[in-house]
Amino acid sequence: MSLNVKINGKTYKAEAGEYILEVCRRNRILVPTLCHHEGLSGLGACRLCVVEVNEGGGNRVVVSCVYPLSGDCEVFTDSEKINGIRRTLLSMLKTKAPAGDRLASLCAMYGVGEDDRFPPPKVGKDRLAAACILCGLCAQACSTMGTGAISTMGRGTGKKISTPYGEPSADCTGCTSCAAVCPTKAIEYTEAKGRRSIWGRSFGLVRCRECGRPFATAEELAFAAQRAADESGAATAVPELCEDCRRRKPSDVMAFAFGI
Repeated sequence: MSLNVKINGKTYKAEAGEYILEVCRRNRILVPTLCHHEGLSGLGACRLCVVEVNEGGGNRVVVSCVYPLSGDCEVFTDSEKINGIRRTLLSMLKTKAPAGDRLASLCAMYGVGEDDRFPPPKVGKDRLAAACILCGLCAQACSTMGTGAISTMGRGTGKKISTPYGEPSADCTGCTSCAAVCPTKAIEYTEAKGRRSIWGRSFGLVRCRECGRPFATAEELAFAAQRAADESGAATAVPELCEDCRRRKPSDVMAFAFGI
C-alpha cells in the first residue's frame, strides 16, 4: 500500500511497513546513525536517528530505524526538540567512547561541547574500551556470519564486547566483519608478513590466485565453503580469487566475446 509521508514540510511516497529511516535515506534526508548498517537488521541501540512523528494529531518521538510506517503521517527530522535530544545522546556517548572518530564528527556537527551533567571522558590506551559505544553491530555481524565468536558480556558499567571469558575464540575465523561494521573503528586488527591478528588470534592469509594479493584467512574461506555446502547440499570449493578478481572475471569474458 502506497503512503504519503510529509518530511520536514515536503511530501514523499513510501510503502506501508517501510521504516522511516529507509524513506529518509532514499530521499537524501539527513538522519544521523551510529548503530545502523544496511546489511543488518535495525537495532535501535544508539537512538541518534530519533524523529518526531505526527499521526492522528499528536506528536511523539520515535526511533526511525525500527519504526514502520502504517499510514499517512508527518515527520520532523531536525526540529529543535529532536536536535536537543541528539545533543544529549551524543554527550552521553562521548563520555562512554571519547576516542570514536565518527562520534567526534557528529559532536562537532551538532555543537556538542562539555556537559556538566556527565563526567568528563577518560581516554585509556585500550582502543576498544575508549571507542566502543556498545551498539552491538559487531556481535550481530559475527552472529549473522554464523560463527558467534564475540558477544556482549557483563552488565552495567562493566558491559563490553568480548570473546568468551576474554580468551582467544576457537570459533573466530579472522574475517574482520566485526571491524568492518564498527561505526567508531573500535575493533582493531593488524596484517603483516602474510598474517592477520584479531581478538588475540593470529591467522595465515591466503593469496589470490590471479593478483597474488592476500585477501582472506584460510579459516574464513573454509568456513564460507562449508556454509555454502550446507545451504546447497553440494560440495563447494574453497574460493581462490579475491573479490576484485571475482568481479573482474565476468567483465573479462564479455570483453573477449565482443572484442572490446
